[in-house]
Amino acid sequence: MQIPATIRAGDTVKWVDGPATDNLGNAIDSGSWTLTYYLRTNTATEGATVVGAASGQGWAFTLAAATSAELNAGQWFWQAIATSGGEKVTLGAGQLEVLAALEYTGTPGAFDGRSQAQQDLDAVQAAIRGLISGGAKQYTIGSRSFTKVDLGELMERESRLKAEVKREQKAELIANGLGNPHNLFVRF
Repeated sequence: MQIPATIRAGDTVKWVDGPATDNLGNAIDSGSWTLTYYLRTNTATEGATVVGAASGQGWAFTLAAATSAELNAGQWFWQAIATSGGEKVTLGAGQLEVLAALEYTGTPGAFDGRSQAQQDLDAVQAAIRGLISGGAKQYTIGSRSFTKVDLGELMERESRLKAEVKREQKAELIANGLGNPHNLFVRF
């Protein structure tokens, strides 16, 4: 299945899938089968359906800009189902990430593109600064609330979050084709 792993809400998304076979080795192609992608998320009661158009022996798919604009940013799950008459075969399933659209008309609203780990790290660091300067002894970090937390607990949480943020940054560099920052190349 060639559906992209990441899409941006509001973009037109196209992909092509070739013919497949069922578990018995029988051909599943666009000549007698219809292939449909079903997209759903676990954060809202919404979904999208994309029906393939015949393209050679396979199918071509287009997720219209208007449809993708309605997708909430976050993790989405998909299932590709081929149907022919009364038969139905799942050819694939997986997940994709929908990125928020930054396009706007009129006055732009607030946008926070930081990951949850980065947001939590920033909150922990603010809590540490507040604790050191003698501020309040109650903090909310992500979905957890801390009351009279000692500096040691906050520093331990900060350390774990820093490691998680570094892993995310490394993965983003690799995904953007900038290489692994931990690779060291030596020329003789």
